[in-house]
Parts: sequence; structure tokens; C-alpha cells
Amino acid sequence: MKIGFIGLGIMGAPMVGRLLDGGHQVFANDLKPIQPEILEKGATAVSSAKEAAEMGDVIIIMVPDTPDVEIVLFGENGVAEGLSSDKIVVDMSSISPVETKEFAEKINAMGCSYLDAPVSGGEVGAKAGTLTIMVGGDQTAFDKVKPLFELMGQNITLVGGNGAGQTCKVANQIIVALTIEAVGEALLFASKAGADPAKVRKALMGGFASSKILEIHGERMINRTFDPGFRITLHQKDLNLALSNARKLRMALPNTAFAQELFNSVAAQGNAELDHSAMVLALEKLAEHKVCG
Repeated sequence: MKIGFIGLGIMGAPMVGRLLDGGHQVFANDLKPIQPEILEKGATAVSSAKEAAEMGDVIIIMVPDTPDVEIVLFGENGVAEGLSSDKIVVDMSSISPVETKEFAEKINAMGCSYLDAPVSGGEVGAKAGTLTIMVGGDQTAFDKVKPLFELMGQNITLVGGNGAGQTCKVANQIIVALTIEAVGEALLFASKAGADPAKVRKALMGGFASSKILEIHGERMINRTFDPGFRITLHQKDLNLALSNARKLRMALPNTAFAQELFNSVAAQGNAELDHSAMVLALEKLAEHKVCG
């Protein structure tokens, strides 16, 4: 397929690499110069989102936040200006479910299809092609794009109509944040009680407490490797979506709110660009003890 791809950051660049390895043509656009290794693999750099949309049959967007998607779609030289009938726009960013529905209506009115397809799995999953992809949209468009999804991920689910993919991603981010908090508390408790947190983690990996977060982020906490990954500032954005939508639904998410306050604490210390596993820094400050070191 011919693919326009907009947003080659920590996640987008390896996703483009997977598409190129699958033999597809990619017309790449980003605010920064396209990485040399992506160009060497065969991607073509284009000057605007509009040009990416003109060149691609499928246009994939992978940018940080809701306003970024809106600018990419409907701003000057945006995707909408380069679309023609029957093209498919796929937003793989993590953004507002409400505004996703509005974006989809506008794109559908142009005779094109729209899929919201946020991902989970971080940089590791993007590089390995093992992302979880949660999709909202039309079955026909999903079936056409699924071969591309299969290059980038393994657990691929059409959840429902437009907005359902983003709703699923918000739920995912609630679980991830709360599990990071639980792993941080557990390893911090073990360490302050005098046990070796690395050995505690190894033991727990064989039991009911085992999880990807214990495996990957538990190791980050022990080794103090907080390079992103997935930045705290992005997880704050996702939890803001959870909490704001919960208010609209007139429901409480108490533990989500607490996890957000821990992220806020780490950000207040100047560490908003660290990996979200660095939430443990806030817990360490409360305990006046480090998991390791």
C-alpha cells in the first residue's frame, strides 16, 4: 500500500520501520527532519501533512495530543486538504474520545473513512511489532487496514464505532498507571523492609502478581533507567482524559486521581519527560527511601 505517515517520534519511527519492512511505500512527515535510518529503509520525506495525504491511500497519524491531531487534520496544509474520496485516515494517537467522533464525522463527510486506533506497548512494542491496537470505526475500513496493523501489533481488536478505540485506550491507561503505582509500592516496601528488590521482583514474576509492568517497569525502577519509553507528560494527558470524561459521566475514579497526583509530583520535581515508570520517584520521596541505590 501507499501510506502517508505523520509523526515519527519515539513510537512513530519504529512503526514506520515495521511498515517499510513489510514492503509498503511510506511518505513520511514530521516537524523534525526524518531520521536517516528511516530514509535509508526507503521512506520518502514529504513537506506537509497535505502532501502525505495526497500520496497515501491510507494516512496514519501518530502525534502527542488532541490539539495536535486537530492541526494535522484540519490546519493549514493539513490532511483534509490532501484527501480524495475513498482514502482511509487512521489516527493512532491517544486523544479525546469525544473529539475523535467529531473528527471522524468531518472526514466521513468528505467521502473517506476514519479509524481511531490508539496503541499500547510502548517503544519496546513498537520496535518488536507487538503493540496492542484498539480500533474504533467501520468494519470495511478496518478489514482494509488490518494487514498494516498486523505488521505493527499482535492483539488487534475492533472495539466498536468511532471513539470506541480511544475509550478503550483511556481504560488501558487507567490500568497501566495503577499497576505502575502498585509495582512501585511493592518494590519500595520490600526494599525498605530489607529484602533485595531484584530478587523479590524475580520471585513475583512466577506468581499471580506477574505482569508486563512488573517485568519491564519493575526492572526500570531497580536499575534506575527512566529514559522514555512513554513520557510521564503523555500519561498525565491520558489520565486527564479519564478524569474529565469521568466527571461528564458523573462517576468517581479515586485511584486514577491518586495516580495522577503522583505523576504531578514527579513533574513538579522537573521530571515530566522521564518514563512513566518514574512515578516511583514520588513514592520514594514519601518513604524517604529508594527502591535501589
